Amino acid sequence: MNKLVKSIKEAIQLAGLKDGMTVSFHHHLRNGDYVLNMVMDEIAGLGIRDLTVNASSLFDVHLPLIDHIKNKVVTSVAADYIAAGLGKAFSIGIMDNPVQFRTHGGRPSDIAQGKTPIDVAFIAAPSADVMGNCSGKYGKSACGSLGYAFADAMYAKKVVVITDNLMPYPMEGWSISEDYIDYVVEVDAIGDPKGIVSGTTKITRDPVGLVMASHAAKVIEASGLLKDGFSFQTGAGGASLAAAKFLKDIMLEKNIKGSFGLGGITGYMVDMLKAGCFRSLLDVQCFDLDAVESIKNDPRHQEISAMQYASPTSRSAAVDSLDVVILGATEIDTDFNINVHTDSNGYIMGGSGGHSDTAAGAKLSMIIAPMFRARLPIVTDKVTCISTPGKDIDVLVTQGGIAVNPNKVELRQRLADAGLPVVDIMELKEKTERITGRPDRLPKGDRVVAEVISRYGDIQDKIYNVVE
Repeated sequence: MNKLVKSIKEAIQLAGLKDGMTVSFHHHLRNGDYVLNMVMDEIAGLGIRDLTVNASSLFDVHLPLIDHIKNKVVTSVAADYIAAGLGKAFSIGIMDNPVQFRTHGGRPSDIAQGKTPIDVAFIAAPSADVMGNCSGKYGKSACGSLGYAFADAMYAKKVVVITDNLMPYPMEGWSISEDYIDYVVEVDAIGDPKGIVSGTTKITRDPVGLVMASHAAKVIEASGLLKDGFSFQTGAGGASLAAAKFLKDIMLEKNIKGSFGLGGITGYMVDMLKAGCFRSLLDVQCFDLDAVESIKNDPRHQEISAMQYASPTSRSAAVDSLDVVILGATEIDTDFNINVHTDSNGYIMGGSGGHSDTAAGAKLSMIIAPMFRARLPIVTDKVTCISTPGKDIDVLVTQGGIAVNPNKVELRQRLADAGLPVVDIMELKEKTERITGRPDRLPKGDRVVAEVISRYGDIQDKIYNVVE
């Protein structure tokens, strides 16, 4: 006996997919993913309509989804992040129903609680056996961790594994086990390795970025949190990686032994592990080839599910043990609310991902952002969309100064005592506007094109159509 079927079409039919149901996908193959498009083309060919697509994230490789929306094959979309190409289509109102944005912790929480039931989950697996044991660590399409696919596998009514590397049963070192899997399909390719992970994720060489990164590392040092047992998460942006590099130097100089690095893992975090800065890495997705190689070979580099990463309704989540997280922003307002969903023109080009999850859990949540981009100030009176509420943000680091949330009196004093350039956020806003001028508020349409759902399940904000 095995679960191998001849084609994606046959798997869809066997799974019993019908009009009005929900299908799900994970995003570990990122902009190299072939699976979502292959599956949706087969679904359309079968004449199935009125579906909800629940994807942990959508990238511009998924632009063919627009045609399925126009043809009413897809009528609802839920995601944690949507890239700019698709985001523009949603922003001008291509779909009647608003997109539902969740966080990386909120999505698995809602799936597990039955709030967003999945009828058929399609798991792109870089390696699998005929019974459905699967992993992202091996094969020509290796992506590393499959952390965002665990909830889909565990709670969907039917689960289909799609792989381009069929291994003898039982495969070694699986991530998701066969007891969750109904069908297995072998295809020629599940993705383009060039789009799955970048070969290198680079530290910024921009002088402004380096100033911000240096300040960020010094904020962490002055906060009182940088001591043995320290835990840390940072993103894959150039300034964030530079901050990790400066932090590594401080930790090595002071012989500080941290407990774990968390989140989407890069080669720089792997370097910190190898250097002894951390005992472990907890990895929900790999951002580059060094991270993929590390999770395959180093037992200290551990794969975790999105539930263990950030779910607010799990028995515990790693974000709640996090000391410091470094995050980005497209806008921050004077109440420290953060926007990472839209660009300066109001078009959808991102999403919270783990932003608000980690900000809520970490003892110190820090934003690194320049004072302005394309002559538009980063600090505004009111953000276009609240992605992360200001109560969860502690510090904004820019090249023009460091603004501290007024609720963090002790932290502000610590940073001032360390000689760091602490400024009031209103002062920072005025300083920036003397350079850029004060931009007009964007006109807002009257149609809701997206709902931003907090990690706790309530509607936190709404995104309206762009008036072109």
